[in-house]
Amino acid sequence: MPLPEDAPDLRSLDLLLSVAELGSLGKAARRHGISQPAVSLRMNELERRLGITILERTASGTTLTGPGSSVVDWSRSVIEAADAFVTGTAALRAETGVRLRVAASLTVADHLVPGWLVSLRQQAPDASINLSVMNSAAVADQVEAGLADLGFVEGPAQRRPRIRSRTVGQDRLAIVVAPGHPWTRRTTPLPVEALARTSLVLREKGSGTRQVLEEALARHGYRVSANLELGSTSAIIGAARRGEGPAVVSSLAVFDDLAGGRLVEVAVEGVSLDRTFRAIWLSGHRPATLARRLIAIAAG
Repeated sequence: MPLPEDAPDLRSLDLLLSVAELGSLGKAARRHGISQPAVSLRMNELERRLGITILERTASGTTLTGPGSSVVDWSRSVIEAADAFVTGTAALRAETGVRLRVAASLTVADHLVPGWLVSLRQQAPDASINLSVMNSAAVADQVEAGLADLGFVEGPAQRRPRIRSRTVGQDRLAIVVAPGHPWTRRTTPLPVEALARTSLVLREKGSGTRQVLEEALARHGYRVSANLELGSTSAIIGAARRGEGPAVVSSLAVFDDLAGGRLVEVAVEGVSLDRTFRAIWLSGHRPATLARRLIAIAAG
């Protein structure tokens, strides 16, 4: 039979148990990796749905009302049943084979993940691995939503309380132009202000490449100017080859083009375009064995 519309959700009941145990909305918030206002809103919504006052909030902390104690007792049974359900379904997955959902940013997916997966296959030949490719912000969204078990991103650490990370490698961005571009005739590095004044061929907002460039220029008081915004590294490289403007890409992506003379790298004065590759996963959830193996391979 369908649940009534006023049935509470599991996360709210789980939060209620933490509030009851810790006696504080703030402590419960820290345990679950969310803000105190978010806990307060969930508790208010829970009380609204049930039509009773569960918590009594005072300057010294938060206590249960009489009806609230009963709700907590019932909630404990519900959460224990939900935990048994999750554990049981995990066991069923283990019986039908090991599965790993990986999300990776474009540069990492194109140049690093294939080799990592070859090594992982040697260790776990029966594993089922699904790889999704998107920009770094979308990778973090997938991990945070529980749609990916493990993510690989570029650029600065994710500023999200629900995500943990580990550095697995280093990279740098390259400013590249077609042969014959005026910048190729320079005998000294390009001033950073000249780079900032130039309309560039770039990845879209949300990509790790774009974020590193934006933060590097912001440290000097400048903003990025885009001529073209493209979601594909190969499209950006193609535009640079055709002389559509200076482009900013991973040095990994243009290694062959630089060696073959199809593109020329331009040095920039006083700006660091180094960046970090990171593995990310959901805070509070220890990565499964297969994910830990892939992280170890990536960290090399």
